[in-house]
This record gives sequence, C-alpha cells and structure tokens, in this order.
Amino acid sequence: MRDRDYVWCLSHLALDQEEELERLCPVCRARAAESRCPVCGAPSGQGEGAVNPAFDQERYERLRKGAKA
Repeated sequence: MRDRDYVWCLSHLALDQEEELERLCPVCRARAAESRCPVCGAPSGQGEGAVNPAFDQERYERLRKGAKA
C-alpha cells in the first residue's frame, strides 16, 4: 500500500465513526464520548496522571536519592 492508501483508509475510518455517532440520540452520543472502562463500561474518571493508591511515594523518593531498598 502507498502512503495515500493509508491516508484514505484512516480518513474513511474516521468518517465511519462520525456516522455511527450521528445515528445516536444526544444522550447516547454524550455517553459514547465519555471515558469508560473497556471491560465493564463503568465511567473511568481516571486518565493520564491518575493516582495509583498502591504507589509508595516515600519509598520512591528514598530509591531516587540512591538509598537501598
């Protein structure tokens, strides 16, 4: 495939996604645009920069400064 073929395919994929969203009612369209868990569908609310509750900041700081675990 040539570069223009890839561009053509990607642009048509984007158009297909837009058409699918246009078929939805406004409520469902808003729900489809939300960030959701790919497994259960629950609102994720956590994107980049999310807080990991298991992360030990103090231990990280010690290790970063060269202290042994």
